[in-house]
Amino acid sequence: MTIMPKHSGKFLLTTLLVSILVVTGCTISYTFTGASIAPNVKTVFVDYFPNRARVVNPTLSNTFTEGLKDKFVNQTSLTLNNSQGDLEFSGEITGYDIRPLSIQQSNDGRDVASQNRLTVTVKVKFVNNKDHEQDFNSTFSAYYDWDSTRNLSDVEDAAVQDITEQLVDDIFNRSVANW
Repeated sequence: MTIMPKHSGKFLLTTLLVSILVVTGCTISYTFTGASIAPNVKTVFVDYFPNRARVVNPTLSNTFTEGLKDKFVNQTSLTLNNSQGDLEFSGEITGYDIRPLSIQQSNDGRDVASQNRLTVTVKVKFVNNKDHEQDFNSTFSAYYDWDSTRNLSDVEDAAVQDITEQLVDDIFNRSVANW
């Protein structure tokens, strides 16, 4: 049986605390949202995303741009800048497409859609001014399906909100969660 001196408990506790401090002092900080943001990254800038799709929803540009800003403000400790930032997002909405889905024959023999799909596509340029190896130019798409017995005008607000959330999550994950 080994008998440890009285002060070895303090030594063990001190060693444990120093180890924790060393580990938490790494170059990447993690948040509960899964973001891994370097400690020297303090600001984010989100430029307005104009809608350049053939079909234009008049509220989509603002909804998407504000959704991306809100994601970074609410889920990171970054400060939102009005121009330039350590992280910068710019781009445009390039697609707003409605397509029939799940084609089936009606009672009179015509082909009809049992569901429709709204797909929104966004081209994003991400610049990390602290680490340009993380920069990217990518296209992101998300969609919303609804029963063809309902009109687009009945579901469009909910569809745009749902699609915006999907796109913002995908862009957030690609840029700071390294997914």
